[in-house]
Amino acid sequence: MPKALLDFLGYKFFFWSNENAEPPHVHVCKGQQTSSATKFWITADGIELAHNKSQIPQNDLKKIARYILENRAEILAAWFDYFNQF
Repeated sequence: MPKALLDFLGYKFFFWSNENAEPPHVHVCKGQQTSSATKFWITADGIELAHNKSQIPQNDLKKIARYILENRAEILAAWFDYFNQF
């Protein structure tokens, strides 16, 4: 079951509960949350696009990346809070 975090420009940001062995990252998509949603790694010094399987348009992708970067601390806090439950 995914854990929904945010909604920005109509895109949902979420974690999948069965991915706690992976480094911190967030999935992004419109509509139904799927395991093939666009993925951003959250790194020690920023963010990195892992893939864009949701085929988010480049213009939106740039806005989303900036949004994730600006909210990186809150997303990381939610990640560690959520996955420390398991």
